[in-house]
Amino acid sequence: MKIKNKFQTGILFLVFTVELFSQELNLSSLTLSQDLKQSANAVVRLDETVITITDNDKMTIQKKRVVTVLNATGNRNTHAIIGYDKNRKIISLKATIYDAIGRKIKKISASKFKDIAASDNSTLASDDRIKYLEYTPNHYPYTISIEYETKSNTTSYIRNWEPIEGFHVGIEKSVFTIINPNGFVINTKEKNFDNYTIEKNTSQHKISYQIQNIHPINYEPYAPDNSKIFPCVLFGLNEFSVYGISGTATNWKEFGKWEYDVLIKEKNNLSNETIQKIQSLTSSITDTIEKARFVYEYVQKKTRYISIQYGIGGLSPAYSAEVDALGYGDCKGLTNYTKSLLEAVGITSYYTEIYGQRNKTSIEKDFHSMQGNHIVLNIPYKGQDIWLECTSQTQPFGYLGSFTDDRDALVITPEGGIIKHTPIFLNEQNLQKTNAAIQIDPNGHIKSTLEIETKGSQYDTHQYIEGYDTKEVSDYYKSNYWKTLNNISIESYSFENDKKNIRFTEKLSISIDNYGVIVGNDLLVTTNIFNKFKKLPPKLRSRKLPIEIQRGFQDIDTFTYTLPEIYSVSYLPSEKTIETEFGTYKVVFKKIDDTHFEYHRELLIKAGTFSHKSYEAYRNFLKSITKYDNLRVALSKKQL
Repeated sequence: MKIKNKFQTGILFLVFTVELFSQELNLSSLTLSQDLKQSANAVVRLDETVITITDNDKMTIQKKRVVTVLNATGNRNTHAIIGYDKNRKIISLKATIYDAIGRKIKKISASKFKDIAASDNSTLASDDRIKYLEYTPNHYPYTISIEYETKSNTTSYIRNWEPIEGFHVGIEKSVFTIINPNGFVINTKEKNFDNYTIEKNTSQHKISYQIQNIHPINYEPYAPDNSKIFPCVLFGLNEFSVYGISGTATNWKEFGKWEYDVLIKEKNNLSNETIQKIQSLTSSITDTIEKARFVYEYVQKKTRYISIQYGIGGLSPAYSAEVDALGYGDCKGLTNYTKSLLEAVGITSYYTEIYGQRNKTSIEKDFHSMQGNHIVLNIPYKGQDIWLECTSQTQPFGYLGSFTDDRDALVITPEGGIIKHTPIFLNEQNLQKTNAAIQIDPNGHIKSTLEIETKGSQYDTHQYIEGYDTKEVSDYYKSNYWKTLNNISIESYSFENDKKNIRFTEKLSISIDNYGVIVGNDLLVTTNIFNKFKKLPPKLRSRKLPIEIQRGFQDIDTFTYTLPEIYSVSYLPSEKTIETEFGTYKVVFKKIDDTHFEYHRELLIKAGTFSHKSYEAYRNFLKSITKYDNLRVALSKKQL
């Protein structure tokens, strides 16, 4: 779409530029409202963004940000970092530093910003770069003002307006404006507005949001993710461009169709030799699922993950023949390669966009735009869905761990995009069972053999240790898993990774010196050696945010104790059961004979969102767990 009235566009652009850069602020920290400073690490004095869309492939972003930093922790809130690449150019950039009373003490030009690649050690190729300001203040508080302008020919992604930037940050004023001189259709989705006063102005050529005087919000344990509690506006165009490639979509089906045709369709170019090879390797496998499993495990053995974020390659997968030849690729390339191999053996699968992060961020199912940061593979089979994480060399076939579980994803088919939800592991499905045989000697030393079996999301948190060497295994148990146990030695271990049934088993022999405490004629032993609950949150005077338990789980522990012959157990604590809306806890002691007893414990924590008023009840539940997890048994010396 071409600009119809360049004069009108120029006037609008000039007006809003003047509005953005002509504002005068009193930059003295002394004038800040006490309400904005209370419990804050920083106060955003002004965060103003003006985005001008002059065509479906022309977007300018102007930004002015002024932040008063109150302490060292607040330095992270300066946001003195700007990304760019061949498609997104930095036109201007400058910063100014002010002291506590608002006097200008330093001007910083664009050339003084550090310029580095925006990639890590796993990235093979990327044209993403960042400029950032490295500034160490002599005193706090200080104020920093940053102004910049960028231009891009990609309009498929328009940044969200998220005026509240996290906890312990005050907001004096945040303004977000989109100038739209040619009247493109701009879709918006507003989230979490209910508890805030937000000024909104819209017209055919402008959308504007503003919020002022937001007091710092204190962090609270078990708070929901920021995306669920802080205001946010999403923006998207029906007519857009990606690296100069134009597209049109009014819904997810059309958006997915465009992505398939432009980014994915022509990327399967496996050689006849590779096709014949994979067909030969699977020729004796008649079951479709087992054939898919073989292909997935073939890819795991043949390839490794390396990030590639170069040009359109940041969005489009590498050709499957290239991945086949090189033996590596990023999530896009490896997924497309697996998809191509499955196609060669007659199995249909779909490239799928998703958010890969542990807070379960979903694709917005009722708002189409460029979303997601990761790619997985979907295999529809007999009315069910099989999901493959193609970047992992160890993940079981059909298993998505906590990085991509329980969230909406965009499945891209030749006919268009479909929103599907990835598998959920609920409460009892996230199971850990620990069985231990424990021998105590007369001096309180312990020897034990134990077996720990994990499933569901708890499998995900354990199975990675299979790749550790001996020292790493020992460090894991001594410094992480059982870090509160002193004088522990790992004498032997073995692991069994049952990938077909998604079950990981750890078998260990360990010793612990001086675990029991001798008091007179008694030997005192804390009975829950291997799985004490340690996550008691702090007491809060007044809770404001809801409680979210994102993942439920169940632990079942059975420990059988063998006592030294000179001791006997004369008394065991009575059974204890606690039932709440958050879960249940049960502990049972059973005397077998004078020198043997059993300790059995079951803990179930339920996933869910609960009222802020329930915090004290939840904390009391956890407090009771920690109390009963620390019960001690007195072993009495026999009378001779």
